Amino acid sequence: MSSKKSKASTKLPGKVEKVIHPHPQSGEPEKAQIGVEGADHLYREIRVPNRLVDEKGHKVKLEEGAEVEVTIEADQVANKSTPTPDPSGTPRRGRDIA
Repeated sequence: MSSKKSKASTKLPGKVEKVIHPHPQSGEPEKAQIGVEGADHLYREIRVPNRLVDEKGHKVKLEEGAEVEVTIEADQVANKSTPTPDPSGTPRRGRDIA
Protein backbone atom coordinates (compact mmCIF):
# COMPACT_ATOMS: atom_id res chain seq x y z
CA MET A 1 0.00 0.00 0.00
CA SER A 2 1.42 3.39 -0.98
CA SER A 3 1.73 6.15 1.59
CA LYS A 4 1.00 8.71 -1.15
CA LYS A 5 -2.69 9.67 -1.19
CA SER A 6 -4.44 9.33 -4.54
CA LYS A 7 -5.87 12.44 -6.10
CA ALA A 8 -8.75 13.04 -8.44
CA SER A 9 -7.56 14.81 -11.58
CA THR A 10 -8.41 16.01 -15.04
CA LYS A 11 -6.24 17.27 -17.91
CA LEU A 12 -7.16 19.96 -20.41
CA PRO A 13 -5.25 20.98 -23.54
CA GLY A 14 -4.03 24.55 -23.80
CA LYS A 15 -1.82 26.85 -25.83
CA VAL A 16 0.52 29.67 -24.79
CA GLU A 17 -1.16 32.77 -26.21
CA LYS A 18 1.53 35.24 -25.17
CA VAL A 19 4.53 35.73 -22.91
CA ILE A 20 4.19 38.79 -20.66
CA HIS A 21 7.44 40.55 -19.82
CA PRO A 22 7.27 42.59 -16.59
CA HIS A 23 8.57 46.12 -16.07
CA PRO A 24 12.28 45.81 -15.16
CA GLN A 25 11.97 47.37 -11.68
CA SER A 26 8.67 45.68 -10.74
CA GLY A 27 10.22 42.52 -9.32
CA GLU A 28 7.40 40.54 -10.95
CA PRO A 29 8.28 37.33 -12.80
CA GLU A 30 7.77 36.84 -16.53
CA LYS A 31 4.39 35.17 -17.10
CA ALA A 32 2.88 32.93 -19.73
CA GLN A 33 -0.76 33.45 -20.64
CA ILE A 34 -2.34 30.10 -21.46
CA GLY A 35 -5.67 29.62 -23.24
CA VAL A 36 -7.33 26.51 -21.76
CA GLU A 37 -9.55 24.58 -24.17
CA GLY A 38 -12.86 23.48 -22.66
CA ALA A 39 -13.01 26.26 -20.06
CA ASP A 40 -15.86 28.79 -19.91
CA HIS A 41 -15.26 31.84 -22.13
CA LEU A 42 -14.63 34.32 -19.28
CA TYR A 43 -12.23 31.91 -17.52
CA ARG A 44 -10.35 30.57 -20.52
CA GLU A 45 -7.03 32.35 -19.91
CA ILE A 46 -4.72 31.76 -16.99
CA ARG A 47 -1.40 33.46 -16.28
CA VAL A 48 1.38 31.54 -14.62
CA PRO A 49 5.03 32.32 -13.89
CA ASN A 50 7.07 31.32 -16.93
CA ARG A 51 9.48 29.12 -14.95
CA LEU A 52 9.59 25.41 -15.61
CA VAL A 53 12.12 22.65 -15.04
CA ASP A 54 12.69 19.90 -17.62
CA GLU A 55 13.31 16.22 -16.91
CA LYS A 56 17.06 16.89 -16.59
CA GLY A 57 16.57 19.66 -14.01
CA HIS A 58 17.32 22.52 -16.44
CA LYS A 59 15.32 25.75 -16.18
CA VAL A 60 13.19 26.32 -19.28
CA LYS A 61 10.53 28.81 -20.41
CA LEU A 62 7.40 28.51 -22.50
CA GLU A 63 7.25 30.27 -25.85
CA GLU A 64 4.25 31.78 -27.60
CA GLY A 65 2.33 29.10 -29.51
CA ALA A 66 3.56 26.18 -27.36
CA GLU A 67 1.02 23.41 -26.82
CA VAL A 68 0.61 22.60 -23.11
CA GLU A 69 -1.48 20.35 -20.88
CA VAL A 70 -3.16 21.85 -17.80
CA THR A 71 -3.64 19.38 -14.95
CA ILE A 72 -6.11 19.99 -12.13
CA GLU A 73 -5.76 17.81 -9.04
CA ALA A 74 -7.75 17.60 -5.82
CA ASP A 75 -7.29 15.50 -2.69
CA GLN A 76 -9.95 12.81 -2.38
CA VAL A 77 -11.29 14.48 0.79
CA ALA A 78 -11.69 17.76 -1.12
CA ASN A 79 -14.05 16.42 -3.78
CA LYS A 80 -17.42 14.70 -3.91
CA SER A 81 -18.24 11.61 -5.89
CA THR A 82 -21.11 11.93 -8.32
CA PRO A 83 -23.85 9.54 -7.21
CA THR A 84 -24.81 6.85 -9.70
CA PRO A 85 -28.52 7.16 -10.51
CA ASP A 86 -30.84 4.31 -9.58
CA PRO A 87 -31.92 2.50 -12.80
CA SER A 88 -35.56 2.94 -11.74
CA GLY A 89 -35.10 6.70 -11.86
CA THR A 90 -35.97 7.04 -8.17
CA PRO A 91 -33.62 9.36 -6.26
CA ARG A 92 -31.53 7.47 -3.69
CA ARG A 93 -31.09 10.30 -1.18
CA GLY A 94 -33.05 13.35 -0.19
CA ARG A 95 -30.44 15.71 -1.60
CA ASP A 96 -30.72 14.02 -5.02
CA ILE A 97 -34.28 15.33 -5.37
CA ALA A 98 -34.42 18.29 -7.73
